[in-house]
Amino acid sequence: MARRRMVQAFEAAKNLGNYADVPVMPVDVDPQITLSRNSVTQPFYLAFEEDTVIALMAGRANVRLRDTNVTYWPLIPGDHVYVPAGTPHRFEPHEESVVVRYIGNDPAYRAAVFACEQCDAELDRLEWKQDLEVEAIAVYSEVVRRFNGDDAARSCDTCGAVAAEISLESLGWTPAPASH
Repeated sequence: MARRRMVQAFEAAKNLGNYADVPVMPVDVDPQITLSRNSVTQPFYLAFEEDTVIALMAGRANVRLRDTNVTYWPLIPGDHVYVPAGTPHRFEPHEESVVVRYIGNDPAYRAAVFACEQCDAELDRLEWKQDLEVEAIAVYSEVVRRFNGDDAARSCDTCGAVAAEISLESLGWTPAPASH
């Protein structure tokens, strides 16, 4: 994946989709900055091995947190949210939003945490080691496909609700080709 040498966030974001999380700094810069343009709620909570900071460049949104005494942070342009390592969080835009995220440049563990929409219990957690050279959407799409394909993972042990499958199309992510 080609890295941009100069960040013009609003221009670059025009060509990005939901949760693209594209690294925009030269490869040797640490912390790295990723960029995305989001218009729908993130389908899962992300947990990072390292601390992260989220900055809203345009739009209005919330960053929802799990396992903390703070439920969410409302954001307007210019706001930043510090998210401690290991804290599951997700981005919930009220309108199309441009977001930058500060993360470590080295490969690090990530987790997608799926929560029950009825009672908020954790349904499933999928972990991987993320290398910034791999497109985030490719990883996130695979995580969603695995969640969608596992009825037990989508079933809540607490309240019995079954989560609906997540539409890759609604996120603007290319669905997996049908196998024959």
